Amino acid sequence: MTRLATTLGLFPLPDWAKTELTTHKGKQRDDMIDGTEGPAIRSIYDEVRSELIELQRSAGLDRIVEGQTRWDDMLAHPLAVHDAVDTAGLLRYYDNNNFYREVRVTAELTADGDVGAELSSLADAVEVADRHGIFPGPYSLAQLATDDYYGDEATFQAAVGEFVAAELDAFPDCTCVTLLEPSLATDPANVDQPAMEAIETAVEAVDDTDVIVQPYWGHPPTDVYAALRELGCGIGFDLVTDAAGAEALIESHGGPAAIALGVVDGQNTRVEDPEDVASLVETFESIADPDRTYLTPNTELFYLPTNHVEAKLEVLATAADPTEVLQ
Repeated sequence: MTRLATTLGLFPLPDWAKTELTTHKGKQRDDMIDGTEGPAIRSIYDEVRSELIELQRSAGLDRIVEGQTRWDDMLAHPLAVHDAVDTAGLLRYYDNNNFYREVRVTAELTADGDVGAELSSLADAVEVADRHGIFPGPYSLAQLATDDYYGDEATFQAAVGEFVAAELDAFPDCTCVTLLEPSLATDPANVDQPAMEAIETAVEAVDDTDVIVQPYWGHPPTDVYAALRELGCGIGFDLVTDAAGAEALIESHGGPAAIALGVVDGQNTRVEDPEDVASLVETFESIADPDRTYLTPNTELFYLPTNHVEAKLEVLATAADPTEVLQ
């Protein structure tokens, strides 16, 4: 059994970068990233990526993400920068006090490569064995978007699945890829056959690596979890929000070969005790019996101040190494 510390991406911007970006691109909705930013703005994000890679290394993480600090629209970013998508007014991002631009798909969703290009900095700086790619899952991405082109939900969901698969195909080689799927837990009512087929399309686009479907803010219903198990992908569990629900799912249907356990709170500045985290991980490993366990925050980290992010990364790294916990 292997235990690995990593994150779900979407780090907060450091204060210096916020100041610099305000100077170059402003703070209004019309100033948000749209894929056409010039070299001055791109150079700031390049420097931030380098900082975040070093931050993760210094904390002792086993798998390194790019950080997604350029994602003004959180999970909707890959659509917000796409030529086939129009952006409109701000919408609430799930049930928290963050907002993203409404993304309206107005033409065919072809391969874009924006996120793959972002990951080039990770490919330049981090060995393949340590790289972790992050992308929104097709169900959550479709739930956040409005379809003004395809005409029916099944066709739209299939198109989003193909889009995600094409984007993943453009990634540099990674040892693991996580598909962020909070809507599987927060809005499971529309998880139908086309939605599961779209997730399967995305999962099958990645060869010879762990692909983890990561719900959070709860867990998917039993039938959705069972369908994910059938796909053979890794599955994430939000133990901060509902550890008992995660345990019930695993006990009823078994655990996958790769599990990701959200064991530190990505939205609360309280720093967890590494021994408590390690104990929780041991409990779930004894139930799920995985080959690989990824220790992560339960959500994205952009909600937190940078200094608290650093402290939580160190907790994850310590909890992933039993020799460190016992010292």
